Amino acid sequence: MAQAAVTYDSVMRDLKERKFRPLYYLMGEESYYIDKISDWIAENVLKPEERDFNQTVLFGSDVTASQVADAARRYPMMAEHQVLIVKEAQNIKNTEALEKYLKQPMTSTILVICHKNGKIDGRKREYVKAIQQAGVLFESKKLYDRELTPFIENYLKSRGASIDHKSTQLIADSIGSDLSRLTSELDKVLLSLPENDKRVTPQVVEDQIGVSKDFNGFELRDAIVNRDVYKANQIIKYFDNNPKAGNIYSFLPLLFNYFQNLMIAHYCPQKNSQEAMAQWLDMRSPWGAREYLTGVRNYTGMKVLQIISKMREIDAKSKGLDNPYTPPGELMKELIFFILH
Repeated sequence: MAQAAVTYDSVMRDLKERKFRPLYYLMGEESYYIDKISDWIAENVLKPEERDFNQTVLFGSDVTASQVADAARRYPMMAEHQVLIVKEAQNIKNTEALEKYLKQPMTSTILVICHKNGKIDGRKREYVKAIQQAGVLFESKKLYDRELTPFIENYLKSRGASIDHKSTQLIADSIGSDLSRLTSELDKVLLSLPENDKRVTPQVVEDQIGVSKDFNGFELRDAIVNRDVYKANQIIKYFDNNPKAGNIYSFLPLLFNYFQNLMIAHYCPQKNSQEAMAQWLDMRSPWGAREYLTGVRNYTGMKVLQIISKMREIDAKSKGLDNPYTPPGELMKELIFFILH
């Protein structure tokens, strides 16, 4: 039976209800969800005493599709299922043998194919159709920047902790969208919290993750949004003296994303409404719209266009184009001066 697009939550819900399918094809750029699903299957489908004879892990670089198909056709020994997990499946070159297997899959086999850092070639329509008919086709996509803060908040909330907006933004800006690294850092933060106070504050973030609560990309962006020249120059001076703490390569994407959205914000019909602005920018929480309301007041549409153009120029120079001499620290100062004046 053909399936609609599936989500991580829907896959996990069925697994926990033990509604197993003969095939789970897990693909995409975000390895976090692929690992979560395959690890759950490895740890929960079979009883510990059943795994020795009925659970096998293969690697795509070491096997052919024929070998995977042959392994999948084996019967389980003294168990209801056998679990076959294929990691690095993107390295399997020819999939014809798998396509043939999927036309008549073993219902006693749970075949998990982990295809990371990409997805099935769009031209292989028959293969995709066979996967969808045999089981579950799941694509694990990278989160957008705007989805990071809700992810952090929900991750901590599900573990009994709370976090303020500033701390959330500090973590998102410093770690980015690598969910495996992000959840590892969040787990470290959770372990540091006392049982009687499960609040994540900027001080906790600074102590556990090493992101300064006073000098970081979030504070720099905040100073720029509010056109606070003194504070912005303080932060720039700090990073000029401590290049390992931050540099133009990490700040440019952060600032570019803000001003790109600020250009869109200028077209919002209700520029004074936080809720309307959040909806206009497709934001999950109205809280984040506040900095765009401030930005619209402090930067005209023409200035925003000029800033975006200047950022592209600085980005090119930071990569050595038409710039044989100017160091990154000076380029950062040049950009911030242009934005604020």
